[in-house]
Amino acid sequence: MMTTDAAAPTTTPPVRRRSRRRISGYEALGFPTWAYVVFFFVVPLGLVLWYSFGYKPDLFSAHANDVLSFDRYVEALDATFIGTFWNTLRIGVVGTLICLLISVPFAYWLAVKLAPKWRPLALALVLVPFWTNFLVRTLGWQIILSPRGFVSDALQNLGLIDGRLDVLYTAGAVQLGVVYNYLPLMILPLYVAIDRAGPALREASADLGANRWKTLWTVTLPLAAPGIASGCLLVFIPLMGDYITASVLGGAQGNMIGQLVASQFNTAQNWALGSAMAVLLMIFIAGAVAVFGGAALIVRALVRRARRVEVAVDLPADRSATRPGGAS
Repeated sequence: MMTTDAAAPTTTPPVRRRSRRRISGYEALGFPTWAYVVFFFVVPLGLVLWYSFGYKPDLFSAHANDVLSFDRYVEALDATFIGTFWNTLRIGVVGTLICLLISVPFAYWLAVKLAPKWRPLALALVLVPFWTNFLVRTLGWQIILSPRGFVSDALQNLGLIDGRLDVLYTAGAVQLGVVYNYLPLMILPLYVAIDRAGPALREASADLGANRWKTLWTVTLPLAAPGIASGCLLVFIPLMGDYITASVLGGAQGNMIGQLVASQFNTAQNWALGSAMAVLLMIFIAGAVAVFGGAALIVRALVRRARRVEVAVDLPADRSATRPGGAS
């Protein structure tokens, strides 16, 4: 018997070619942003963190990292650092609240009350001083608050003060300086948030019988909450690290933590200790932001719960009034 073995057809599996994903134009445009973040934020932060584990080897060297330890952090957490941080925190919180109290009515007037044709001029008046050099603006306040300045002379001529103006080189002068320097960072986010909300909901609130104050508290401010949060962050975080305002206007009485960190880099030439102070400052600022943010979330939750309870209490009365034969 003859048997013929039929050769089975051999099929080769298709070769899967790896498709190369092309970079879109939008992703290519985003590369400068990533490069900016890496080279101007991640790399400097990594260097500061690396230097904080080192030490100052001798009088003529700024740092050395051949021996790594946490000793600089222990050295940084002394009474001077803690006391200066609490003073800085007080100035930062008070300055942020003052900026918020000034910016809310101004941003509301700018977005709602002011005629649209005058808004660019008003925004320019806010932005142009902010574009001026930070040090020049602060030196201007040093001239204004000087005991021999024109403000001191004017107040004496009006009989409002007996002697010369004694405000410069105090904590009050630093407080005034930081409010002036960081106020535009609070006004602009609030203006954008209120302007984007539009007039429709405010008009609906007025049509339903709410007065201006109730509309402000129940409609305008809740809609502007993202702008309030952004403005508080934009003011509080850089204010906590500011050292120019305290150096020019504060002197010894208005010392801030930024001066302490800068003195370790510039005067003492102890980069390891200055880096440890800078890292601790960033940690403390992040903790303060987390605490205030958590408190704000708790307050918002309590307000929403109170509103739900108020609506639930008022709802049966409204329904009974609409039933046939119900009380009118």
